[in-house]
Amino acid sequence: MQKKIRSALISVFYKEGLQKIISLLKEKDITIYTTGGTQKFIEEQGVPCVPVETLTGFPSILGGRVKTLHPSIFGGILGRPDVEQDLEEMREYKIPVIDLVIVDLYPFEETVKSTNEENLILEKIDVGGPSMIRAAAKNFKNVLVIADKSDYNKLENILENQNAETSVEERK
Repeated sequence: MQKKIRSALISVFYKEGLQKIISLLKEKDITIYTTGGTQKFIEEQGVPCVPVETLTGFPSILGGRVKTLHPSIFGGILGRPDVEQDLEEMREYKIPVIDLVIVDLYPFEETVKSTNEENLILEKIDVGGPSMIRAAAKNFKNVLVIADKSDYNKLENILENQNAETSVEERK
């Protein structure tokens, strides 16, 4: 089953290689939801985006530890278009459908190799990133997840040559 990407959630630590994807998302008129540092990067590319705070009603809190852990984000990732209750609840709570999740993980291993400072190490234990990856994987019938920049070329191909449409095999 082909599915068109109409919205994307992007929250990445490493921004390298993302410029072309951002440009293609804009070209295809795909709504981009994003978090702090990624939002700044996207806006510097001249591309409009929607801060996740407008969905959640909360700013990034607890020193950046909580940004995306919210029903408005996870409902958008986990919502099933073929389940009427999901659709009703998404309408009731104004939860947007999220078709594409681009996320990477904080550099925990690099941090452990570079310091013994416990506080620095603890802050690189990613919670939201793995949660979003798992939510998107759980709903692969409806959501494409890109969790590694080595897959950016595949996503670029989908956006450019497939008119932002994915097959269930590609999402799986």
